[in-house]
Amino acid sequence: MEAFLVSTGLVALAEIGDKTQLLAFILAAKYRKPWPIVLGILVATIANHGLAGIFGTWITTLVSPQTLQWLLGGSFIAMAVWTLIPDKFAEEDAALVKQGVFLATLVAFFLAEMGDKTQVATVALAANYQALYSVVLGTTVGMLLANVPAVILGNKIADKMPVRLVHTIAALMFLVLGLVVLFWR
Repeated sequence: MEAFLVSTGLVALAEIGDKTQLLAFILAAKYRKPWPIVLGILVATIANHGLAGIFGTWITTLVSPQTLQWLLGGSFIAMAVWTLIPDKFAEEDAALVKQGVFLATLVAFFLAEMGDKTQVATVALAANYQALYSVVLGTTVGMLLANVPAVILGNKIADKMPVRLVHTIAALMFLVLGLVVLFWR
């Protein structure tokens, strides 16, 4: 349960103001069909974070527990710093596919998540907790918690969200997790 809750919380906070949340706003404004967009986000996230989780779990078979501890601790601390760096988003990323709202969202979200901080966090969380399904379910729920309101409420909430504060809280959570992994295992 801890793996699920930590994964959900970290990704939900890290996703606020992230390029994929900006993509959700743009897709919602462009297509004005929230449910195919939400479904596209769900499927893209399960696929992307599923692969990331499998990779994170696999990495643990390659390195010693001590090396893994330092890699994970350092990764979580690096995620804390990365979370404080604002994302840049190119609007042409939202126009990748013209085969319908669901497919456009699926492809755009899957590609936007490649190498993104939430994907990297999924790798580290899966390696740390060795609970693939709990981590992938948690990171997927976290993505949905951050992006579904962006799709449904659109620009009405964009200006009211204290993005800097949310990023600072997420960064502190990553930092604490990194320190716990390094020094209290």
